[in-house]
Amino acid sequence: MTTTEANNPVHLHWGFIAIVAAGGMFGALARYGLGLLIPAPGAWPLPTLVINLSGALVLGALLEGLSRRGPDVGNRRVLRLALGTGFLGAYTTYSTLALDAVHLFTAGAAPAAAGYLAASLMGGAAAATAGIWLGAWHHRRATGRRS
Repeated sequence: MTTTEANNPVHLHWGFIAIVAAGGMFGALARYGLGLLIPAPGAWPLPTLVINLSGALVLGALLEGLSRRGPDVGNRRVLRLALGTGFLGAYTTYSTLALDAVHLFTAGAAPAAAGYLAASLMGGAAAATAGIWLGAWHHRRATGRRS
C-alpha cells in the first residue's frame, strides 16, 4: 500500500469495500433464512424484532470487544468491517421494521404497531447496552482484570 493509499479513508479502499460486501451478502442470507424459521403470530413481525434485537446485542459486544483490544487497525478493522458493517449491517433491517410498523398501522392495529415500535427501539437500545456489557465482561474475564 502506498503512502497516499494509507492516508485515504477506509471507504475509498476497494479491499475494504469487498470485505463489507462479502459480510453483507452473508448477513442478508442469514436474515432471510432466520426470517423463514421464526413464526409471525397473527402477522405480528416477530422475525424482524428478533433479528434486529439479536443484531444489536451482537454488534454491541463486537464493537466493545474490538475497542478493548486496541486501535481500529489490521485484523480488528477487518473484523469490524466484515462482521459489524457488512454482516450485521445487512442482518439487521431498519427498513423492514418501518414497513412492518406501517402495515400494522394501516391494518388498524395501532396498539400493536406502537408496541412493536417501542419493543424495537427500546429493546434495541437495551440489547446494544447488554452487548457492550457482555463485551466488557468477556474482556475482563479473558485478561483477568477487575475494573
